Amino acid sequence: MYHQYIVRETGEIASEHLIADRFIDLLYNRVREQAPALFRALTSERVSGLLGFLHFDLNLPVASRRGRALLTRMGVDWRECLAPHHSFTTPRQVFERTIRYWECRPMDPDPEVVVSPADAKVLIGSLAEMPSLFVKEKFFSVPELLGEDLPWHPFFAGGDFAVFRLTPDKYHYNHMPVSGEVIDFYEIDGRYHSCNPRAQIALASLHAKNRRVVTIIDTDVEGGTHIGLVAMIEVVALMIGDIVQCYSTSGYDDPRPIVKGMRLAKGCPKSLYRPGSSTDILLFQREAVTFCDDLARNLCRRDVRSRFSAGLGQPLVETDVRVRSTIAGKQRDQATTAHLLRP
Repeated sequence: MYHQYIVRETGEIASEHLIADRFIDLLYNRVREQAPALFRALTSERVSGLLGFLHFDLNLPVASRRGRALLTRMGVDWRECLAPHHSFTTPRQVFERTIRYWECRPMDPDPEVVVSPADAKVLIGSLAEMPSLFVKEKFFSVPELLGEDLPWHPFFAGGDFAVFRLTPDKYHYNHMPVSGEVIDFYEIDGRYHSCNPRAQIALASLHAKNRRVVTIIDTDVEGGTHIGLVAMIEVVALMIGDIVQCYSTSGYDDPRPIVKGMRLAKGCPKSLYRPGSSTDILLFQREAVTFCDDLARNLCRRDVRSRFSAGLGQPLVETDVRVRSTIAGKQRDQATTAHLLRP
């Protein structure tokens, strides 16, 4: 079965060609059930890095695998790139490309909107109102995702979430979805599971089993988005070698690591995945935001052949969004109290 999603700009239904789909099916069904030791080995950091090298680093001396031909083969618009098209000689260089985001990824100037952190396919939902607990447990357990021994998960109980799935053709810099102050920043160790929809259906709470970086942002500060606390979780996946924190307020110049107490501005580059497919997750406090109408409508469409819908027995459809595009706004007439909730 193929996987479909909605293209936000046009509203059309598009089909995704999933990389190594048969291998993922074999790995997350037969191998996981019948050879758990082999399954653990194949989702380890070492094997993930090896697969990433073979897929993204081999510099083959073939004209059709260089320059504009390479960019076209990987589904990239070379006109967005900062580097000239003839400089691209490996898939890794395409994967880690920089773009003129200030021109080709415009952002709403409204200080109280939330923007997409990535070029990705997004699913939205509410931890209080999803029609089935099965759905929530399939994607993540909030305590497990944020760290059960850490104080943050109670603040997001009953809140909203957005899951952004980046595929290998996407621009892989993450940008800030909100403005605010970093009040916690930490890494949780884990595996390197695929973010293929088939894998997410097969293995419950897959994202909370992968290595991930968590940034807790207080937006109720001067110059902030004023929607309370926001958790941004960057999750590795199969063939992802690293998450490089490289925040910059002007293009990609003077990149800096993320530290507590740092003020971050919405829309600025925050980090880079190296390379493969990966996932961003945003968590919001209860009654803090309202998602855009088109994302909510698309989520429940029954005319789209989504693997999530088929695997979970109810409509669950992704929308393809661009980084820095608006995904939500502040829920009106709701006072946020993040400044009172800091531990």
